[in-house]
This record gives sequence, C-alpha cells and structure tokens, in this order.
Amino acid sequence: MAERIHIKSPGEVAKMQKAGAVTAEILMEIGAEVQAGRTTREIDDIAREIFKKHKVGNSFYQYRGFPGQLCISINEEVVHGNGGPRRIQNGDIVSLDVGAIVDGWHGDNAMTVPVGMVDPEKLRLLAVTEESLFRAIELVRPGALLADVCAAVEGFVRPRGYTVVRDFVGHGIGRHLHEEPQVPNYRPHYKLPRLKKGMALAIEPMVNAGRSSVKILDDGWTVVTADGKPSAHFEHTVIVTDGAPLIVTERPRIALPEQLGIAPL
Repeated sequence: MAERIHIKSPGEVAKMQKAGAVTAEILMEIGAEVQAGRTTREIDDIAREIFKKHKVGNSFYQYRGFPGQLCISINEEVVHGNGGPRRIQNGDIVSLDVGAIVDGWHGDNAMTVPVGMVDPEKLRLLAVTEESLFRAIELVRPGALLADVCAAVEGFVRPRGYTVVRDFVGHGIGRHLHEEPQVPNYRPHYKLPRLKKGMALAIEPMVNAGRSSVKILDDGWTVVTADGKPSAHFEHTVIVTDGAPLIVTERPRIALPEQLGIAPL
C-alpha cells in the first residue's frame, strides 16, 4: 500500500491548501442555507449556484454517477443522501458533505448542522462526533501509526454510548478524490502505514446513536442506520507536516463540547 500513497511536495501542499480553503468556504455557505421548510433538492440547487459563484469544479457531481451537487443526509441518513423532495424539519440534524476541485486538486469536508430546536441527545451526538474528529487529527504526526489515528475515533465515541460506521471509511486525497490509504474510524484488522510528511488524509467520523449497522436505500446511494436512529458526520482534509497537522479545510466548529460536559482537547 505504502508505495501507492502519493506524497505531496511543498508546492502540491500549497495547492491543496487553496483547494481546502475554498471547499470549507463552500460548505459553510451551504450550511447557512439549511433551514426548516426547505427540501433537500432546494439545498442542492443552492449548492449548484454557490459552486458557480466560486468558479471551481465539483468533486461529487456525477462521480461514479452520483446525481447531487453535495451529499445531504437528514437524521437517520448517514451519508450519500442527495437532493429530493424530503423537507427539512425543525429539530432535524442535517449532514452536509462537500468536495471541490481547484486547479486539479481536491478538498473534502463535512459537517452536521442542527436545525431549530434540536433534542439535547442529538446535540450531544454532534459534539461527540466532531470532537472525535479532532482527537484523531491530533495524532496526525510524521512517524505515527495511521491505525492509531483511526482507533482514536472509536476510542472516543464508544465509551460515550455511540458506535462508528464500519462499512464506509475515510481516504487519502489529492489529485483524485479517493486515494490510498483507507482511513477507517476504528483500528482495522489489516495493516496501515506509518504517516509521512506530505501524506494527505480525509478523516471523516460517521457516528451512530444506535447500532453501527447500516443499509443502502433503493436509490442506490443513501446510506441509513439500520435501526433508524440518528447519525452524525464530520470531516476534514488534513496533511502531515514536520510538526502539527495541517487542516486545509479549517472552519468554525459546529458543536460546543464543553457545554455538553465533554472535555475538548
């Protein structure tokens, strides 16, 4: 696997920083449009205009046939939901996953946003999921085991009563949306490499309030929890440096873990 991982040069890292910054900006702009009463198709249409405004490519649209401008998933929908007639309701949590292409380089990031008056248990799910992402990112250092980064997600959420989705994982990223290595949210049974300066990873915890099992709906895309309980999804594109990890999709946090009794880093 290691020989298939593309190590980014300083110049390529700079290009990924540009792509990541735009991708994060697009995600935040779409997030601001998520309101009760709107359909997911309306959000998808808004996303199309936002991409046009920024004059960048869309990593997801028509990727392997995906029909949406972004992945938009509500409550029990885990990932890969796309625009349709479902109407966003007060109290929903809505996961948004956005990828943009800038000068041939991809950025990828996701967040789950609360809509209106949201149940405290759903807010806690958001806070734990987002915090698990940063617990994993903190371990992204040269020489570290990628398996330890992966294990950090499950190691944080499981004691708090949640499960990680095992059927879908994070990934390497760069000139292609999906590159080696895989980045699961648990310690896998297969070998993962040590991290090297210049590796780029899309780390993306998908955390369920109930069981970890999921299923795909008849549309062939939308992944939902098998037990119908809510799920949250957060993601950043991160690059290994000589020191602290570089989050190229950096943006404001959604959840406030300290207000929910969860000690942040």
